[in-house]
Amino acid sequence: MARVTTYLNFEGSAEEAFGFYAKVFGTSVGPVVRMGDMPSEQGPTLTDAERGLVMHATVEILAGHVLMATDMLESMGHRLVVGNNTTINLEPDTREEAERLYAELSAGSSDCFALQEMPWGVWGTCLDRYNVRWMFNVATPNATV
Repeated sequence: MARVTTYLNFEGSAEEAFGFYAKVFGTSVGPVVRMGDMPSEQGPTLTDAERGLVMHATVEILAGHVLMATDMLESMGHRLVVGNNTTINLEPDTREEAERLYAELSAGSSDCFALQEMPWGVWGTCLDRYNVRWMFNVATPNATV
């Protein structure tokens, strides 16, 4: 089922922040995927400290809305600044719908990563012409990550 979530980027404090949010909203943090859980062919070699950082975590807040998070990696050229710390995450039901949305929202945009295959499905992102950051995810059934 399609949904919209909010994706937050952190510099090494995603797990701490989500523990705080879970406490505030009386919920719990969903399964945490660590950077080290990703297949090594998906990215650069990570330090032990980086391998322990959060690749993906979730926490439900009000009315079923879900926050998601990751820790940005300086070694991959990531730098947290106001503007890239919050993203609207779209999870359409099909790749075709993701492609349509990506094409529309990325027209005239910048700072894009085209839709591509990832261990969990299809992923992409863009900063639209109004400087709003969008992420696109289509999960592959039975993905291992």
